[in-house]
Amino acid sequence: MNSDQTVHGACDLDPAGLPVHVAIIMDGNGRWAKKRLLNRVKGHEQGSETVRTIVRTSREIGIRYLTLYAFSTENWERPKSEVSALMTLLNRFLINERKEMQDNDIRLFAIGQLDRLPEPVITTLKETMKLTRDNKGMQLTLSLSYGSRSEIVDMVRAIAREACQGKISTELINENLVSSHLNTCNMPDPDLLIRTSGEMRISNFLLWQIAYSEIFITKTLWPDFSKEEYLQILKEYQSRDRRFGKIKT
Repeated sequence: MNSDQTVHGACDLDPAGLPVHVAIIMDGNGRWAKKRLLNRVKGHEQGSETVRTIVRTSREIGIRYLTLYAFSTENWERPKSEVSALMTLLNRFLINERKEMQDNDIRLFAIGQLDRLPEPVITTLKETMKLTRDNKGMQLTLSLSYGSRSEIVDMVRAIAREACQGKISTELINENLVSSHLNTCNMPDPDLLIRTSGEMRISNFLLWQIAYSEIFITKTLWPDFSKEEYLQILKEYQSRDRRFGKIKT
C-alpha cells in the first residue's frame, strides 16, 4: 500500500470536507460466523482483515484520526476461550501491522483499562506504540478494555482530587477541562461515528466525545464491511449539514 495511491471511489470525495476523526463500532463478527456455521473466532479473524482494509483506506484518503472499538469492558464477560482467542488475534495484529504502520506514517495509540490486558499483549502494545510514536500521517486508536462510563468516572475522580488539593477552583471546571481529563485528550472529538451490524445503540463508546458526531448505522456485519461502503458513507457524510445546534444565517 502506498499512501499516494488513489483509492477507487475516493475521487467522488471532497478532500476538504472529509471528517478529521472517524470512530467505528465494529460489530457483527459473531453473527457473521454463525450464519456460516463457523466458530465465532473465525468471525473475529475475518474481522481483523476488515480492520486492515479500513485502516489502509483511511490513510490513503487522508483521515487524520481513526478510532476503532476493539474490545469493551463488558467483553470480559464473554467465554474465556473467546476472550483468549481475541487477545491472541490482537497480539498478532499488533506485530504483523508494525511494518505497514511504519511505512505509511501511522501512529498507534490505545485507550481503555489497558492494565487489564494480558501481560504479553501489554508488552506488544507498548512496543508498537513506542515504535510508531513519531509517525504523523494518521493516528490509529484502538479502544481496548474500554468503557465510556468508567472513563467518565475516572475523569470525575481526577478533577475532584485536583480540586481537593487546591490545584484547581471548581469555578474553572468547564467542558475543556473535562475533555482534557479523558482518554482522548490528545485528539479532536469524532466527526463521524459508524456502527456496523444494524444495532441501534452506542454501547458505552465515547459518550462524551460523540455529542455532535454524525452517526451512520449500517446493517452490514463487520467482516463484510467493504472499502466501497466506507467510501459511500463518507460521501453521504459530506452531504450532511452540520450546524452543531445553531442556525446558519
